[in-house]
Amino acid sequence: MSAILKSSLARKVVMALSGLFLVFFLGQHFVINLTSVIAPDTFNSWSHFMGYNPIVQYALQPVLIAGVIIHFVMGFILELQNRAARGSVRYASYKGSANASWISRNMIITGLVILAFIGLHMYDFWAHEMSYKYIDVKPEDPTRYYAETVHKFEPFWRVVLYVISFVLLALHLLHGFASSFQTMGMNNKYSSAIKIFTKVYAILIPAGFIFIALWHHFNQIQH
Repeated sequence: MSAILKSSLARKVVMALSGLFLVFFLGQHFVINLTSVIAPDTFNSWSHFMGYNPIVQYALQPVLIAGVIIHFVMGFILELQNRAARGSVRYASYKGSANASWISRNMIITGLVILAFIGLHMYDFWAHEMSYKYIDVKPEDPTRYYAETVHKFEPFWRVVLYVISFVLLALHLLHGFASSFQTMGMNNKYSSAIKIFTKVYAILIPAGFIFIALWHHFNQIQH
Protein backbone atom coordinates (compact mmCIF):
# COMPACT_ATOMS: atom_id res chain seq x y z
CA MET A 1 0.00 0.00 0.00
CA SER A 2 2.85 2.41 0.81
CA ALA A 3 4.30 1.84 -2.68
CA ILE A 4 0.93 2.71 -4.22
CA LEU A 5 0.68 5.90 -2.19
CA LYS A 6 4.17 6.94 -3.36
CA SER A 7 3.59 6.20 -7.05
CA SER A 8 1.45 8.65 -9.01
CA LEU A 9 0.93 6.15 -11.83
CA ALA A 10 -0.06 3.39 -9.41
CA ARG A 11 -2.57 5.71 -7.74
CA LYS A 12 -4.13 6.56 -11.10
CA VAL A 13 -4.37 2.88 -12.04
CA VAL A 14 -6.00 1.98 -8.72
CA MET A 15 -8.44 4.85 -9.11
CA ALA A 16 -9.23 3.82 -12.69
CA LEU A 17 -9.82 0.17 -11.75
CA SER A 18 -11.99 1.05 -8.76
CA GLY A 19 -13.92 3.51 -10.95
CA LEU A 20 -14.58 0.90 -13.62
CA PHE A 21 -15.73 -1.53 -10.94
CA LEU A 22 -18.16 1.07 -9.56
CA VAL A 23 -19.44 1.83 -13.08
CA PHE A 24 -20.18 -1.88 -13.56
CA PHE A 25 -22.05 -1.96 -10.25
CA LEU A 26 -23.98 1.18 -11.23
CA GLY A 27 -25.26 -0.54 -14.38
CA GLN A 28 -26.28 -3.65 -12.46
CA HIS A 29 -28.00 -1.49 -9.83
CA PHE A 30 -29.89 0.38 -12.55
CA VAL A 31 -31.19 -2.82 -14.14
CA ILE A 32 -32.58 -3.99 -10.81
CA ASN A 33 -34.13 -0.61 -10.02
CA LEU A 34 -35.70 -0.34 -13.46
CA THR A 35 -37.74 -3.46 -12.74
CA SER A 36 -39.47 -1.51 -9.97
CA VAL A 37 -41.15 0.46 -12.78
CA ILE A 38 -41.89 -2.31 -15.28
CA ALA A 39 -42.13 -5.47 -13.15
CA PRO A 40 -42.58 -4.96 -9.37
CA ASP A 41 -42.67 -8.71 -8.67
CA THR A 42 -39.31 -9.14 -10.38
CA PHE A 43 -37.95 -6.20 -8.39
CA ASN A 44 -39.08 -7.87 -5.16
CA SER A 45 -37.51 -11.16 -6.20
CA TRP A 46 -34.16 -9.70 -7.22
CA SER A 47 -34.00 -7.38 -4.21
CA HIS A 48 -34.70 -10.29 -1.86
CA PHE A 49 -31.95 -12.31 -3.52
CA MET A 50 -29.47 -9.43 -3.15
CA GLY A 51 -30.53 -8.89 0.45
CA TYR A 52 -30.23 -12.48 1.66
CA ASN A 53 -27.77 -14.29 -0.60
CA PRO A 54 -24.66 -14.97 1.56
CA ILE A 55 -22.22 -14.45 -1.33
CA VAL A 56 -23.69 -11.03 -2.05
CA GLN A 57 -23.90 -10.04 1.61
CA TYR A 58 -20.58 -11.32 2.94
CA ALA A 59 -18.33 -11.23 -0.13
CA LEU A 60 -19.56 -8.79 -2.78
CA GLN A 61 -20.97 -6.14 -0.44
CA PRO A 62 -17.68 -5.61 1.47
CA VAL A 63 -15.83 -5.47 -1.87
CA LEU A 64 -18.25 -2.80 -3.08
CA ILE A 65 -17.81 -0.71 0.07
CA ALA A 66 -14.03 -1.07 -0.23
CA GLY A 67 -14.23 0.00 -3.88
CA VAL A 68 -16.12 3.18 -2.97
CA ILE A 69 -13.62 4.06 -0.21
CA ILE A 70 -10.56 3.35 -2.36
CA HIS A 71 -11.89 5.33 -5.32
CA PHE A 72 -12.68 8.45 -3.34
CA VAL A 73 -9.53 8.32 -1.20
CA MET A 74 -7.37 8.02 -4.30
CA GLY A 75 -9.32 10.85 -5.90
CA PHE A 76 -8.64 13.16 -2.96
CA ILE A 77 -4.95 12.21 -2.90
CA LEU A 78 -4.53 12.85 -6.63
CA GLU A 79 -6.37 16.18 -6.36
CA LEU A 80 -4.10 17.33 -3.53
CA GLN A 81 -1.07 16.17 -5.50
CA ASN A 82 -2.17 18.07 -8.62
CA ARG A 83 -2.85 21.25 -6.67
CA ALA A 84 0.51 21.01 -4.93
CA ALA A 85 2.25 20.51 -8.27
CA ARG A 86 0.53 23.53 -9.82
CA GLY A 87 1.37 25.64 -6.80
CA SER A 88 5.03 24.62 -6.64
CA VAL A 89 5.87 25.30 -10.28
CA ARG A 90 3.34 28.14 -10.72
CA TYR A 91 2.22 27.19 -14.19
CA ALA A 92 2.21 30.39 -16.23
CA SER A 93 0.40 28.58 -19.02
CA TYR A 94 -2.36 27.17 -16.82
CA LYS A 95 -5.52 29.13 -17.55
CA GLY A 96 -8.31 26.98 -16.22
CA SER A 97 -10.86 26.35 -18.93
CA ALA A 98 -8.26 27.08 -21.62
CA ASN A 99 -6.42 23.89 -20.64
CA ALA A 100 -9.20 21.69 -19.32
CA SER A 101 -12.98 21.38 -19.31
CA TRP A 102 -15.09 22.49 -16.35
CA ILE A 103 -15.92 18.86 -15.60
CA SER A 104 -12.28 17.73 -15.42
CA ARG A 105 -11.34 20.75 -13.27
CA ASN A 106 -14.16 20.09 -10.79
CA MET A 107 -14.11 16.31 -10.43
CA ILE A 108 -13.40 16.72 -6.72
CA ILE A 109 -16.57 18.83 -6.29
CA THR A 110 -18.84 16.45 -8.18
CA GLY A 111 -17.16 13.58 -6.35
CA LEU A 112 -17.88 15.08 -2.94
CA VAL A 113 -21.54 15.65 -3.81
CA ILE A 114 -21.82 12.07 -5.09
CA LEU A 115 -20.18 10.81 -1.89
CA ALA A 116 -22.76 12.73 0.16
CA PHE A 117 -25.51 11.22 -2.00
CA ILE A 118 -24.12 7.72 -1.40
CA GLY A 119 -24.38 8.47 2.32
CA LEU A 120 -28.05 9.44 1.90
CA HIS A 121 -28.71 6.39 -0.26
CA MET A 122 -27.12 4.07 2.30
CA TYR A 123 -29.19 5.69 5.04
CA ASP A 124 -32.37 5.27 3.00
CA PHE A 125 -31.86 1.66 1.98
CA TRP A 126 -28.77 -0.10 3.39
CA ALA A 127 -29.21 1.14 6.99
CA HIS A 128 -32.91 0.29 6.84
CA GLU A 129 -32.10 -3.19 5.58
CA MET A 130 -29.53 -3.78 8.33
CA SER A 131 -32.03 -2.60 10.95
CA TYR A 132 -34.79 -4.81 9.54
CA LYS A 133 -32.65 -7.96 9.54
CA TYR A 134 -30.25 -7.58 12.47
CA ILE A 135 -31.70 -5.06 14.94
CA ASP A 136 -35.46 -5.54 14.72
CA VAL A 137 -34.88 -9.13 13.53
CA LYS A 138 -38.05 -9.23 11.48
CA PRO A 139 -38.98 -12.33 9.45
CA GLU A 140 -38.12 -12.56 5.76
CA ASP A 141 -40.70 -10.93 3.52
CA PRO A 142 -39.83 -11.22 -0.19
CA THR A 143 -42.72 -8.91 -1.11
CA ARG A 144 -41.75 -5.84 0.95
CA TYR A 145 -39.08 -4.23 -1.25
CA TYR A 146 -41.27 -2.56 -3.86
CA ALA A 147 -43.49 -0.82 -1.30
CA GLU A 148 -40.50 0.30 0.75
CA THR A 149 -38.75 1.71 -2.31
CA VAL A 150 -41.80 3.57 -3.57
CA HIS A 151 -42.34 5.06 -0.10
CA LYS A 152 -38.82 6.53 -0.11
CA PHE A 153 -39.66 8.61 -3.18
CA GLU A 154 -42.81 10.13 -1.69
CA PRO A 155 -41.12 13.29 -0.25
CA PHE A 156 -40.43 15.78 -3.05
CA TRP A 157 -37.24 17.06 -1.39
CA ARG A 158 -35.70 13.59 -1.56
CA VAL A 159 -36.54 13.33 -5.26
CA VAL A 160 -34.90 16.72 -5.88
CA LEU A 161 -31.74 15.54 -4.11
CA TYR A 162 -31.71 12.40 -6.21
CA VAL A 163 -32.11 14.38 -9.44
CA ILE A 164 -29.31 16.82 -8.57
CA SER A 165 -27.01 13.99 -7.49
CA PHE A 166 -27.53 12.01 -10.69
CA VAL A 167 -27.00 15.09 -12.86
CA LEU A 168 -23.64 15.59 -11.14
CA LEU A 169 -22.94 11.87 -11.45
CA ALA A 170 -23.48 12.20 -15.21
CA LEU A 171 -20.96 15.06 -15.34
CA HIS A 172 -18.53 13.01 -13.26
CA LEU A 173 -18.87 10.01 -15.56
CA LEU A 174 -18.54 12.07 -18.74
CA HIS A 175 -14.91 12.71 -17.81
CA GLY A 176 -14.04 9.92 -15.41
CA PHE A 177 -15.35 6.89 -17.33
CA ALA A 178 -13.38 7.64 -20.49
CA SER A 179 -10.32 8.68 -18.48
CA SER A 180 -10.31 5.30 -16.72
CA PHE A 181 -9.87 3.52 -20.05
CA GLN A 182 -7.10 5.93 -21.04
CA THR A 183 -5.31 5.33 -17.76
CA MET A 184 -5.43 1.59 -18.45
CA GLY A 185 -3.68 2.22 -21.77
CA MET A 186 -6.64 1.54 -24.05
CA ASN A 187 -5.59 4.02 -26.74
CA ASN A 188 -6.02 1.96 -29.89
CA LYS A 189 -8.32 1.51 -32.87
CA TYR A 190 -11.25 1.08 -30.47
CA SER A 191 -10.68 4.44 -28.73
CA SER A 192 -13.38 6.27 -30.69
CA ALA A 193 -15.94 3.54 -29.98
CA ILE A 194 -14.98 3.51 -26.29
CA LYS A 195 -15.43 7.30 -26.06
CA ILE A 196 -18.87 7.09 -27.66
CA PHE A 197 -19.89 4.24 -25.36
CA THR A 198 -18.72 6.05 -22.20
CA LYS A 199 -20.57 9.24 -23.17
CA VAL A 200 -23.80 7.37 -23.91
CA TYR A 201 -23.49 5.40 -20.67
CA ALA A 202 -22.69 8.54 -18.66
CA ILE A 203 -25.89 10.20 -19.87
CA LEU A 204 -28.39 7.34 -20.14
CA ILE A 205 -27.76 5.56 -16.83
CA PRO A 206 -28.07 8.66 -14.59
CA ALA A 207 -31.06 9.78 -16.70
CA GLY A 208 -32.60 6.37 -16.10
CA PHE A 209 -32.22 6.70 -12.34
CA ILE A 210 -33.80 10.17 -12.50
CA PHE A 211 -36.71 8.72 -14.46
CA ILE A 212 -37.23 6.01 -11.84
CA ALA A 213 -37.31 8.53 -8.98
CA LEU A 214 -39.70 10.85 -10.82
CA TRP A 215 -41.91 7.94 -11.89
CA HIS A 216 -42.42 6.67 -8.34
CA HIS A 217 -42.97 10.16 -6.94
CA PHE A 218 -45.56 11.33 -9.45
CA ASN A 219 -47.21 7.94 -9.68
CA GLN A 220 -48.00 8.22 -5.97
CA ILE A 221 -49.48 11.69 -6.44
CA GLN A 222 -51.81 10.42 -9.16
CA HIS A 223 -53.06 7.65 -6.92
